[in-house]
Amino acid sequence: MDPRPASDSQVALIRWMGITDANSAGFVHGGTVMKLCDEAAGIAAVKHCRRRIVTAAIDRMTFLHPVHVGQLLTCKATVNAVWRTSMEVGVRVEAESPISGEVRHTSTAYLTMVVLDDDGSPTEAPPLLAESPDEQRRMREAELRRSNRLAEREQIRAGRSGDGSGPA
Repeated sequence: MDPRPASDSQVALIRWMGITDANSAGFVHGGTVMKLCDEAAGIAAVKHCRRRIVTAAIDRMTFLHPVHVGQLLTCKATVNAVWRTSMEVGVRVEAESPISGEVRHTSTAYLTMVVLDDDGSPTEAPPLLAESPDEQRRMREAELRRSNRLAEREQIRAGRSGDGSGPA
């Protein structure tokens, strides 16, 4: 399978935030932002592998600033790294005032997506070609996040009593 450039997976999902997206104070719900991040990440992943995908995890959803009703919300997503059947997609969320044109970085998220075959089983993903220095940096950082997730999972498993009781 030939590597595919990270730049081919870039997407921008833009939505105008309305009253139904927000709480009574006029702030857009974090869950609304998360849903849009998941949608943008899914599109980027499909563009990379040209197959069905599912979300396996959302890692480090960071909310830096609130989003208000009436703002344009842009989710910019790109595949950061690819492993055997999964990939990390980074999403940068920006809010724009349509009146002033001011744009502010409001959130960042990293999602792990899994590639599925026609039967719904995980299947091999095309390798990623990180061409620019920024793409190479994002790939290195994705590898670090993955290593940390795997190490944390092993520490948790090692610390369990093995009796199967308690929460997952």
